[in-house]
Amino acid sequence: MPTVLGQNQYGKAETRVVRVTRDGPVHHIRDLNVSIALSGAMDDVHLSGSNARVLPTDTTKNTVFAFAKEHGIASAEEFAVRLARHFVTGQEAIGTARIRIEEYAWDRIPVPGPGGHSFVRRGRETRTAQVTFDSGGAAGERWQILSGLKGLVVMNTTDSEFHGYVKDRYTTLPETRDRILATEVNACWRHVRDGEGGGGEEGKAGWDERYERTRGHLLAAFAETYSLSLQQTLYAMGSRVIEQTPGIDEIRLSLPNKHHFLADLRPFGLDNDNEVYFAADRPYGLIEATVLRDGATAAVPVDLTNLP
Repeated sequence: MPTVLGQNQYGKAETRVVRVTRDGPVHHIRDLNVSIALSGAMDDVHLSGSNARVLPTDTTKNTVFAFAKEHGIASAEEFAVRLARHFVTGQEAIGTARIRIEEYAWDRIPVPGPGGHSFVRRGRETRTAQVTFDSGGAAGERWQILSGLKGLVVMNTTDSEFHGYVKDRYTTLPETRDRILATEVNACWRHVRDGEGGGGEEGKAGWDERYERTRGHLLAAFAETYSLSLQQTLYAMGSRVIEQTPGIDEIRLSLPNKHHFLADLRPFGLDNDNEVYFAADRPYGLIEATVLRDGATAAVPVDLTNLP
C-alpha cells in the first residue's frame, strides 16, 4: 500500500542548563530543563534522507547555552519565547518551534554574614524512619530507632575547590579552584536510646522537633563549609549533627555528586566566567561515610536508598 508522511518534528530533548548570576557575594540561580521541537518544510529528510534543510539538534542544544550567557534567563517563559522566535525567524525551513521548559526552584540556606551562594532545592525531601524491636528474652527488650531523610538537594555556587588529586594516564578532569558543589543528601541517624527500652516514646512533637533540628544542622554545615572535597563536606555535616545533638550517636550519609560542568561557549566567541553550566545526570561520583560519636559502636549497616 502507498504511504504518506504525516505530522513530524525533531529537536533536542532535556537540555539541562543552570545559569548563575553573581551579584557580588549574592548569587541567583535559574535551573532549567529545556526541550525543543521543530517542524516545517522538512519532508525530504524523511523521504530521501537529504539533510539540506535540517538544523542539527546539537546546534539547538548549543543555542540554549549561548542564549543563557548572552541574554540571561529572566523567566522560563521569556527564555522560551526568545528561543522559539530565534529558530522560526532564523531558518527558512522551520515554520513552528515548540519549547517546553521545566524549572527547578531553589531557596537560599540562611547563613551568617553577607554570603548568598548556598541553596536548597524547593520541595521537601522524603522523611524516613525505621524502628526495630527485639523482645530479647532473658537479656531484656531492645529497641533500635533510626530516623533519616532522602532527596534533600543542595547547592553551593562557589566556595568549593577540587585539586591536588592523584592523576594517571586516564585522568582528564581539570583541577578547579572555584566550582559548583551540588548533592542530594541521603542520611540516616541512630538515636542514643537504642537498647534502653521504652521504644523512645517521645511523642510526635519530640521526634518532629529533633528531625527539624538535625535537618537544620545538615544544611548549615553544608552552607558554611569551604569545601576542598565532597568528602570533607560530608564529614563536616555529620560532625555537626553529632556535636550539636546529644540524642544522636551515629549518622550515615550518602552524597551523590550532582556534577555541574561549565558549558564551552568558546566556539561562539563567548566567555564563560562561571555563569552557564551543564547539569549532568550520570554517571556521578558517590561519596558515603558514617560519622560516630567518639566511643560509640556502629550499628548494623542500613541501605539508605531503600528506607521506607
